[in-house]
Amino acid sequence: MSERAKRRRAGSRAAQAERGKTGGRAFLLGGIAVALAAVALLGAGLVGAARADQAPDFGMVAYQGEATLGGPEARLHDLIGDGTPVVVNFWASSCPPCREEMPGFQRVHDDLGDAFHLVGVDVGAFTGLGSQAGARDFLVEYAIDYPAAYLLDDGALRDYEVRSMPTTVFIDGSGRIVDKHTGYLAEAPFREQVEALIEGAGT
Repeated sequence: MSERAKRRRAGSRAAQAERGKTGGRAFLLGGIAVALAAVALLGAGLVGAARADQAPDFGMVAYQGEATLGGPEARLHDLIGDGTPVVVNFWASSCPPCREEMPGFQRVHDDLGDAFHLVGVDVGAFTGLGSQAGARDFLVEYAIDYPAAYLLDDGALRDYEVRSMPTTVFIDGSGRIVDKHTGYLAEAPFREQVEALIEGAGT
């Protein structure tokens, strides 16, 4: 074999070797990219799972309790997530079990209101169970003075899956829904739930 042929063969082998290295690096980089993408998707899934039980936000207009709610128009997220538990009670003035349970809620709020937020959210306009005028009259008649408001739209009914009246949602200090009760809730079990929320906020 001539010297020129030997040099050509050697050059060809070197080029093949370099292409092999380049291909290997590309394969390795591609594998890393796929792995990183998988980690990102897994992380997103974990974050999504962690946030799945966070209390959805909604807007409301206050009947009373503007100081606690943050003004005449407020959002739930203005109250949650600061370490203070929140209880949201969806009610309506023409709902008999609502009228029966709310005086008990008032007594619990009188005793423990410094350690948790209680918000009564009137949904009568969206359920056919009352009006804003009726709600105002009810609050006065039954001496309910904890914060109460009405919804701006029915989105919260869907987000919280309110299918029956009343519905009471218990939210911990981080903004996570820890329990939801549908129907009448007597004072004693309501007090127990609130005390558990408060105790959990202090740990």
